Amino acid sequence: MSDIPAELRYASTHEWARLESDGTITVGITDHAQDALGDVVFVELPEPGRELGFAEETAVVESVKAASDIYAPIAGTVIAVNEALVGAPELVNQAPYGDGWFFRIAPAAGASLDALLDAAGYAGVCAGESH
Repeated sequence: MSDIPAELRYASTHEWARLESDGTITVGITDHAQDALGDVVFVELPEPGRELGFAEETAVVESVKAASDIYAPIAGTVIAVNEALVGAPELVNQAPYGDGWFFRIAPAAGASLDALLDAAGYAGVCAGESH
């Protein structure tokens, strides 16, 4: 079973979101997603300052198997991207919930993580997929 930290919120499209102490949201892809992708070889990140709508295509991750879109789990403005992924995309595989994060968002007014899944809900999504 994939690692699914209880303190995070999840989108059914396999992104995770972590509320930071300053009110921003850090976003990455789940352990389940990186495992399904295989070895990540390239990550295309959004531009800082970009306004994102909920579930908008935001970034791209490419692996030896496939390219996949990354969606914004919450509406807001991109305030930071993980530049380390440009030179070391394998960080997504090595530490999907740590150094492999993709970008940070300042949430739009009224945007909330409440619409996202908790760990148990996301585990249900993963269990329902056939591989």
